[in-house]
Amino acid sequence: MRKEICIKNQIAELDHVAQFVEEICDELGLDMELQMNLNLVMEEMVSNIIFYAYPKNTDATIELMAESDGKELTFSLSDQGREFDPTLKNDFDVSANPAERDLGGMGIFIVKNIMNQVTYQRLEGKNLLTMRKKI
Repeated sequence: MRKEICIKNQIAELDHVAQFVEEICDELGLDMELQMNLNLVMEEMVSNIIFYAYPKNTDATIELMAESDGKELTFSLSDQGREFDPTLKNDFDVSANPAERDLGGMGIFIVKNIMNQVTYQRLEGKNLLTMRKKI
């Protein structure tokens, strides 16, 4: 199975992302808990691109691809925004006092903990984030 969609870098497009994830999970027969986790992952990473990858009022496209061999599901996100490698972000310190924590980073921490593998590459001026989950 292989599916792709392209969306605009607008928050309203997150509905299309959720529908994309739901269709994939239904096709693969994945349970609701995994579907909700995968939707959280994709919403977090796509919203990071929407909010932080481009200067305000810049129209751009985000490409989402999903493929599965029946044992593993791979999501790839590609955009031409600012270079950012979320795999280099320090893990969120859940034991720290909330008043002393840095803002941000919780979403990336969640993604790293839900997915089995998260990798990043900068290729030909594009960010390519690949996230794998055993199913």
